[in-house]
Amino acid sequence: MKYYFTNREKGLTLKRYWTNACGTCGVKDQCATRIQRRLEDNTQAMRTRRETVEHPFGTIKARMGAAHFLMKRVKNAATEMALHVLAYNLTRVMNNIGIKPLIAAKRCQPERQQQIICDA
Repeated sequence: MKYYFTNREKGLTLKRYWTNACGTCGVKDQCATRIQRRLEDNTQAMRTRRETVEHPFGTIKARMGAAHFLMKRVKNAATEMALHVLAYNLTRVMNNIGIKPLIAAKRCQPERQQQIICDA
């Protein structure tokens, strides 16, 4: 393996090595991570993950218009991300149940919201 760099984390010195020859390596099963091995054993799991988990993040990223946040600092970027997720979720609700039932649910008493959404 080729040495790339040394890093220091939590008081430990970590040397980073990697190679592109993993596909043909005879001891690959000893160094692949547990999650990676699980995904290689069950390719359908990765397909399901792509279809259900990664799509919303791609959609949100596309709506943001760039791969970076406009706000600086973690707290502000977290708030920006929360607003993007809220907008994504509201769009999904409007597409699934419609705008009129959503407005009706917002206007009614809290104890009746479940019933209006389910009856719509």
